[in-house]
This record gives sequence, structure tokens and C-alpha cells, in this order.
Amino acid sequence: MAIACLVVAYLAGRPDDEPQSAATQGGTPTTAEPTSSEPAESTTTTVADGLGSGEAITIAFAGDINFEGSNRVRLDNDPANAVGPFAEVIRGADLAVGNLETAIATDGSRASKQFAFRAPPAAVDSLRAAGFDAVSMANNHGLDYGPGGLEETLAVARAQPDHFIIGIGGEEDEAFAPFTAEVKGQRISVIGATQVLDSSLIQAWTATADQGGLASAKRVDRLVEEVRAARETSDTVVVFLHWGVEKETCPTGDQQTLADTLVEAGADIVVGGHAHRLQGGGRLGAAAVHYGLGNFFFKENSAEGARTGVFEVTITGRRVDTYRWVPGRISNSVPAPLTGDDAANELAYWQGLQGCAALTP
Repeated sequence: MAIACLVVAYLAGRPDDEPQSAATQGGTPTTAEPTSSEPAESTTTTVADGLGSGEAITIAFAGDINFEGSNRVRLDNDPANAVGPFAEVIRGADLAVGNLETAIATDGSRASKQFAFRAPPAAVDSLRAAGFDAVSMANNHGLDYGPGGLEETLAVARAQPDHFIIGIGGEEDEAFAPFTAEVKGQRISVIGATQVLDSSLIQAWTATADQGGLASAKRVDRLVEEVRAARETSDTVVVFLHWGVEKETCPTGDQQTLADTLVEAGADIVVGGHAHRLQGGGRLGAAAVHYGLGNFFFKENSAEGARTGVFEVTITGRRVDTYRWVPGRISNSVPAPLTGDDAANELAYWQGLQGCAALTP
């Protein structure tokens, strides 16, 4: 949750260069001060009325995070500040969620794949210090260090007092269990799941009734069941997905179909990534959807891969009040917000991604 952060709203969108105060786009663009990070006293809410406690909250979403290479050096040297200048934006939201694309392990057997990532337990403390309230490990790197790595990951996850790590578990119920929080009287649930798994690893990595692993979005019926269950007890339901095709800036038909299905089931916000590129964000009916959050605290590898940012949604119960994109650029694996013309240009780029995503402002 958040401290305070100056954020200037723009009206277009997308990452690209130097540090910024924070630019954005919204369904109704505004220059909004970030809301307080401190939850209000618990109040009686009514899920049926659609507005919960009637208080608006802002949720920030960030893309791919790992602690490889120079990011591991940053973690070892200064864990509290490893994530860098974007932490101010993350802390400025009432809740913040990211994609932790790594196993949390110091041991285990490396999976037989081209890229395998792992980070020590200190990574969790570092992300908390940056302002994150939850991270999803439902992605194609969550089990990169095999059963031993999963055992270590689950030990860290279960040691958290607030279900900080979602999308992974010792069996399917634990893997699909949402992060939940009450903020300003609003009850929020965030479910993590992945539609992307290496074909040779799908069976071994998918959490089932008697096997540990990841919450699989390929099991659409189970994911819909979880959304409907969360809908019964939550004012706002969020689904954080790993999906899409690498290096593509438009969502696939499978992504769009799944988004439609989840919104119909009761999700208010559907976000995700995997492409290592930005994809469009906006409105899908009454819901907010962002198909591709891109890289965040992650090696950029190219100019396109360096485009980054944070998607912020201000929501009152089920009502999406506004949303915005806070654009940034990754340099040496570290994201930084943009300012001035750089921010405006990237916002315009980001807005242009709505077209092939079939989303509305």
C-alpha cells in the first residue's frame, strides 16, 4: 500500500524514456492525487448494490519482475530500494499487484528450458518495500527450479501473513486462492492464473487436487468458478493473468475470449502480461482490462522491451471510475517513470494500442 506520490494525468499513453512525475490516461482523464494507502475503518458493505462502501480506491498493476543479473546485485546491495524510482508510484496506490516471474528458491533442480529464473526470499521483502501488496507467481517461470524450488517457494509464501503470493500452491485450492484485503471498507479479491505453460511442462506444473503447482487459466471452468466465488464475498474482483504471445503488441483471440468470459463471470478488472511488450488497456463493457503490462523490473533487451509503466484503476466497488497509464522506460533492467514530451509520446503510443485490443477509452 501507499505513501504519497505526485502524479500528473495525461490523456494518451505509454512508456519511453526518463524519470517522470507520472503521466496517465483515464476513462475520464483526470489529474488525480493518489489515494491514501491506509485502509479506513471497516464499514458494512453491500455487494449487491455494486458500490460496496461507496469509497473509491486505486489499484496499481505492474508487469514482469525478476531478480536476474544486475537486478540481483541491486537486491543484494540495497533490497529496500532495489526496484528503483517507480516505487514512488507503486506506493501511491491503495493496493499494488505485480507479476513475479521467478521461482523463490536457493536450491532445487533447474527445469530443462532455455531460460530459468530464481531469486532468494529477500526478493519478497524488497517488493514489499517498493509498495507491492501482492504478486502472482502463476506464470511460465514459477516452477523453474522443480519440486525442490516449489517447496521453498511455498514455505516463503505460507510464511506471509497476508497471502502476498498468489497463483501457486501445494494443490489446486491453494493455487487458486485469492489475495484478499479490505481497503476503505471495500473488499478486494485478486486471483492469479496462467494461460502460458511450456507444452512439455503443462502436466508437471499444473496444480491439481493431489499435485502442487500453478493455477492454470487453461482450466477455464475452474477459473470461472473462482471468480464467481469471489464475486459472492467481494466488492471488487480482479484477475491477474499470464497470457498472450511473446513480442506481440495485440492480444490473441484466446486472450480476448478469456477476458470476455471472466468479465461475464463477474470480474471487474482483468490484467496480465507475458509478451514482454505492451498491449492495449481500456474498458471492456463495464470492466477495466489491460492485456499486456510489459516488462517492469526486468531486462529490457530492446527498445520495445524497454517500454514499461503502471496501470492504475480507480474503482468504487464494481464501478470503474477511471484508469490511467503511468509510462516509463527500463534502463539496465530498472524501470523509471517518464516526464514531459517523452511521457506524452509514450502515452499516445499506449492509447493507440486500444484499437487492435478492441477496447474503448
